[in-house]
Amino acid sequence: MEPTGHYWLSLAYWLKDKRIETVFVNPHLVKKNKENRDNTRSKSDKKDALVIADMVKNGYYSPVRFHSKEYEELRVLMANREIVVKRLVSATNQIHRWVDIVFPELRQVYKILTCKGALATLRLFPHPDDLCKLKPDDVIAG
Repeated sequence: MEPTGHYWLSLAYWLKDKRIETVFVNPHLVKKNKENRDNTRSKSDKKDALVIADMVKNGYYSPVRFHSKEYEELRVLMANREIVVKRLVSATNQIHRWVDIVFPELRQVYKILTCKGALATLRLFPHPDDLCKLKPDDVIAG
C-alpha cells in the first residue's frame, strides 16, 4: 500500500489482525514510476494499482512497522505541541508588529512585550493617546 495521510491506518491494522503481511511503497517513487510507465502524468486507480504491484514485485517496498500505543500517543502529542508553538510564535510576532506600528514608545518601558505588565498596559491603554490624556497617578491606578 501507499501510505498517504492517515487513510492507510485502518486497513493496515485490519490486515495485521488477519495476520496478512503488509508493506509500504514510497509515494514519491510511485509518482515517478507512474510517469515513466507511459510517459504521461495521467492518474487513475487502475494505473496506481499496477505501479504499486510492479514495485512490490521488484522489491521496492518496506515492511509496515507498528508501534506501541504509548509511542503513537506521544507522536500525536508532539505534533499537537508543534502546532501550538507555531501559533504562539505567530501571535507574539503579531503583537510585536502592531506595537512597533502603533505604540513604539512601549518598548522603552518594557523590554519584553509579552510580559504581564506590558500586556496589561496594552489592554488598558491600547494607544499612546490614551496615556497622554491621563495623569501619572491615573496610569498607576490603572
